[in-house]
Amino acid sequence: MTRSRLLLTLALSLVSSTALADDRYKVVRPVIIESGIAGQWMMQLGGPVRGQVVRRVQQGQPIRMTQPRRLKQHMAVEPQTQIQQAAYHPDRPAVNAIEPQFLPQMVAYETRHKPGTIIIDTNNRFLYLVMGDGQARRYGVGVGKPGFEWAGEHRITRKAEWPTWHPPKEMIEREAVKGHYLPASMEGGEANPLGARAMYLGSTLYRIHGTNAPWTIGYAVSSGCIRMRNEDVVDLYERVKVGTRVIVM
Repeated sequence: MTRSRLLLTLALSLVSSTALADDRYKVVRPVIIESGIAGQWMMQLGGPVRGQVVRRVQQGQPIRMTQPRRLKQHMAVEPQTQIQQAAYHPDRPAVNAIEPQFLPQMVAYETRHKPGTIIIDTNNRFLYLVMGDGQARRYGVGVGKPGFEWAGEHRITRKAEWPTWHPPKEMIEREAVKGHYLPASMEGGEANPLGARAMYLGSTLYRIHGTNAPWTIGYAVSSGCIRMRNEDVVDLYERVKVGTRVIVM
């Protein structure tokens, strides 16, 4: 092979390799994160995300998120002070994606407790609002994960719409060990873990509240709070008042 032909062959090979490399990096691969940590992952972004797409598939499958078009550059983020609420918009799961027993429904429920009492069965993940005449309105709930279970009786001492979240110091420290850096506080909104409504129980840190992760209803997932789908907690919120008796079993 002559020197000129050899140089030509090498040049063509280089152009072809460059083209293949360019094609390879033209495609933006989706970032896949598990649904259980999606909210926490989004909360750790240093600024607002634009152009993200979040799609909820079936329960148990990961969420696919396309990479954001642009993030603010050179942003100095100080833990606990400048963490901003990201635009986290998970699609609401279809009704048939939730096990039917966890949807709101009227059920037969014999109890000695007065109408208006809330009874929470943590073993079976149900919240009952006693209606009287042997009937109760039943909702599916998420309850405390292993090590965070509790039982007792309190009354609703406060109600709040789209409540601000103030993670307890213990939770901030506990999650930091896992690499989850929680904000000192978060204003109410769709990304807020407390969801659309909150009902505070006695002088404790426990609440009955909504959630930004409705697919967790029916599971032991919380740090002791009772979580409900946003549409369900709004319904319950309108039916009860401050002073309502709440029994957790």
